[in-house]
Amino acid sequence: MFTGIIQAVGTLAGRELRGGDLRLAIRSNKLPLADVQLGDSIATNGVCLTVIELTGDGYVADVSRETLALSTLSDLAVGSRVNLEKALTLSTPLGGHLVSGHVDGVGSILERREEARSIRFLVEAPKALARYIAHKGSICIDGASLTVNAVDGHRFDLNIVPHTQQETITADYRPGSRVNLEVDLLARYLERLLLGEQAAEPARADSGVTLALLAERGFLR
Repeated sequence: MFTGIIQAVGTLAGRELRGGDLRLAIRSNKLPLADVQLGDSIATNGVCLTVIELTGDGYVADVSRETLALSTLSDLAVGSRVNLEKALTLSTPLGGHLVSGHVDGVGSILERREEARSIRFLVEAPKALARYIAHKGSICIDGASLTVNAVDGHRFDLNIVPHTQQETITADYRPGSRVNLEVDLLARYLERLLLGEQAAEPARADSGVTLALLAERGFLR
């Protein structure tokens, strides 16, 4: 688990194809690695990766086909900047929100505009994720816990303040940039809970939380 509070920005030092999978070498002089051991998890652009080698100034991790298909890690070129966060501990302040490091989908930056010292972004999410994105709710973008400023269908607006620009890769985003999205963990579990016994049934085109289901459960009068 993670908090979405980025601890360092690293760079991709190397990438190696291995039988359809990908091995990444990440370098960071800022991320403290003294307490990291082999097998530990580090969120890399929001993707929970397992450390298989420590290199002194970074680490090496393997990326499976499943992860490559569901995230932007396959887009990274050597030299690309990445957001980094070590797994939280029981003493870690929860400054952001609970983040699992399991990417739900890939979004696209549609617009970027300067607003005073902030940057405003319009982001398009996959339509299947729209029901989990709420006005003033939390969303994880490339591992960073951010607040949703406005929602319009499956598009949403973000305001990035100067500190976040300095401490993450958000300032690098341009229209067309692809980003890893993880929706609020509580929203996903709440949806399953509301489904009740229906959650055990095979998925259908009309499955999911609907107005009819909410009325049946007593949430609508």
